Amino acid sequence: MDVLEKIETMQSALGKSPQLTRLGRLFSETVLLQVDAKEFYLHFEKGELANIEPGPSRKTPWRFAIRTDAEALEAFWASRPAPGFHDIFGLVKIGRANIDGDILSLVKNLRFFKEFLALGREGGAA
Repeated sequence: MDVLEKIETMQSALGKSPQLTRLGRLFSETVLLQVDAKEFYLHFEKGELANIEPGPSRKTPWRFAIRTDAEALEAFWASRPAPGFHDIFGLVKIGRANIDGDILSLVKNLRFFKEFLALGREGGAA
């Protein structure tokens, strides 16, 4: 699984989803997505994914981070994920992901961010 390619596909799908962009119109933050040892800095501007910056980088500030492994992320992106893999908090609960940083920022924009991550699922958002 090429994570960068998947994120670029999600970026394109987000651009074609005015309701999701509207939902994230107040979200302008940088989010770190770490998959195994690979890091991706997702720069959101008013609900749009403006830039994807591959890491690692100690100079790029981020608001919150989601850290997981490739196998868990692939299971999360399945069209019908198994229990525990259906949600980012489900991944945390089963010990397959960690969320670090400003949790309040994530919670304030939870629906937008969860729906953005669901764009990676086979067949689009769930």
